[in-house]
Amino acid sequence: MVLETLLVTTALKTVTIVGKALWVIPLLLAGITLVNYDRHDPEGKISDQKTLRIEYDFIVVGGGSAGAVVASRLSEIPNWNVLLLEAGPDENEVTDVPSLAAYLQLGEFDWAYKTEPTGKACLGMKNNRCNWPRGKVLGGSSVLNYMLYVRGNKHDYDHWEELGNIGWNYKNVLYYFKKSEDNRNPYLAATDYHGKNGYQTVQESPWRTPLAVAWVQAGKEMGYDIRDINGEHQAGFMIAQGTIRRGSRCSTAKAFLRPVRNRKNLHIGLNAHVSKILINSGTKRAYGVEFWKGGKRHISLARKEVILSAGSINSPQILMLSGVGPREHLTDKGIPVISDLRVGENLQDHVAMGGLTFLVNKPIAIVQDRFEAFPMTMQYVTKSRGPMTTLGGVEGLGFVNTIYGNRSWPDIQFHMAPASINSDNGARVKKSLGLKESLYNAVYKPIANKDTWTIMPLLLRPRSTGWVKLRSKNPFHYPMINANYFNDPFDVKVLVEGAKIAMNLSHAQAFKQFGSRVHPVPFPNCRNYEFGSDQYWECHMRTFSMTIYHPVGTCKMGPSWDTEAVVDPRLQVYGIKNLRVIDASIMPKIVSGNTNAPAIMIGEKGADLVKEDWLGEKYFPGV
Repeated sequence: MVLETLLVTTALKTVTIVGKALWVIPLLLAGITLVNYDRHDPEGKISDQKTLRIEYDFIVVGGGSAGAVVASRLSEIPNWNVLLLEAGPDENEVTDVPSLAAYLQLGEFDWAYKTEPTGKACLGMKNNRCNWPRGKVLGGSSVLNYMLYVRGNKHDYDHWEELGNIGWNYKNVLYYFKKSEDNRNPYLAATDYHGKNGYQTVQESPWRTPLAVAWVQAGKEMGYDIRDINGEHQAGFMIAQGTIRRGSRCSTAKAFLRPVRNRKNLHIGLNAHVSKILINSGTKRAYGVEFWKGGKRHISLARKEVILSAGSINSPQILMLSGVGPREHLTDKGIPVISDLRVGENLQDHVAMGGLTFLVNKPIAIVQDRFEAFPMTMQYVTKSRGPMTTLGGVEGLGFVNTIYGNRSWPDIQFHMAPASINSDNGARVKKSLGLKESLYNAVYKPIANKDTWTIMPLLLRPRSTGWVKLRSKNPFHYPMINANYFNDPFDVKVLVEGAKIAMNLSHAQAFKQFGSRVHPVPFPNCRNYEFGSDQYWECHMRTFSMTIYHPVGTCKMGPSWDTEAVVDPRLQVYGIKNLRVIDASIMPKIVSGNTNAPAIMIGEKGADLVKEDWLGEKYFPGV
């Protein structure tokens, strides 16, 4: 995530110096479309449907990681008419470039949310608020993310079923992971844990630094296996796989919608901001949606179902605007209550400790001034190779257990990147993270443009939960987001142990060949503690708290006896007919790993649940 920011800054800086023309890179990238694609290619662009019908069988709200999957799969039934509404525009050639993700953040494709200050975390960020990028674009956050393909642990899903969510055990969800996957690593594709005929392409970046190899070797030195972390066992180290295809980002829009864009029964409305689900207060049946497009209010009706796939922030917001949510909160906002449910609660995210930096003596890391934009871009355009194909800079993954966890269900995940906060001389990284100038200047400015690398330890199963609430009943006002990081002291204890394991990893023989050593300058607000002590790491993580962009759980799935549940195990909203939620917000507990692949799985399984309920056929062949 540091590297992608770095590369775009390098490219723009170099182009500006050479020709004072920032349009050069997009122009070069647009050449990819002309060279590699034509109008018959399955990856051709999607058209915004200008004329919409008054009525559809299904209306899917949100074209992101899950919504694109749902719309694609439902439109497989030829006599079903499906409308997909997305608040943002389509992707473009720049969003295709894996290394440019941070360039997209805080721009037109990003909702650009911020968390509420709590005084317990994000203390090194401006106004003590963490940035929470969320995709406002067809493909959703799969267009802004770091493309890492991680499914979580098998125990996560077995635990979901133990909570009363029948049909969500590991054996069941594995079928859907494999169904969507087009894994292009021949060794992995040949195993029982991967698919090779699905829409969603998964592979390694064709470019990496020597630090990636050192990473997996260091893991082995620590007693962990080098393994497929999406296979039979999770604990171990791996060179990262991601959702890329031929060196370019493979979002869910590219994977699931572009190949079927010419289906007559699928309409896609872009820049369509859904403001409310239309629900009959008497029958409590959802019958359509209200949305704004081109500055005008529109209504579309649904014969069968409205399906919310707007994500863990927008799905609860839309439900509450529609009268589905906590009675006291909706009443306070002047919204008539149709169904009193605990919408917006149970918010979970993987919080990480950012900013841990290691210096090396050899020129092997990513340093802005070492890259030249024109040859780097041409290598990407002509050969689909080079630094621009990197998975946002994350080259290595690791799953380890602290003294509080175990090998079968690790409690800490590591992301390793061959760069750090200093690597772009303060040009972009600190802005994307919202870092305070005082913190950057004290710790990272003295080593600007030095060769460095980083480990980001993250908490896999946080006990702290937060919430999403309406700021007002105006659908264009951003909701309030309280991540509530570190509210439970146990989360601090686990992540402190994760930081200590990261430090032990950095001392491995595999890194000594590069002269690797920690950058020991303490944070200004943590100078009262000995650097490297438990107290120091706690202060560090409360200061440099990083989202890994995995908010889930705000429309919790649960059985009828679960008083916190918003949807049942078939993803139907309690108390409202013909309304479902199919996205990561339904997770009862966050999975132990990155959440994009699980969101795609939820889209696949959710679409089959819809088909079963309306067609009377069983789609999943297992239990």
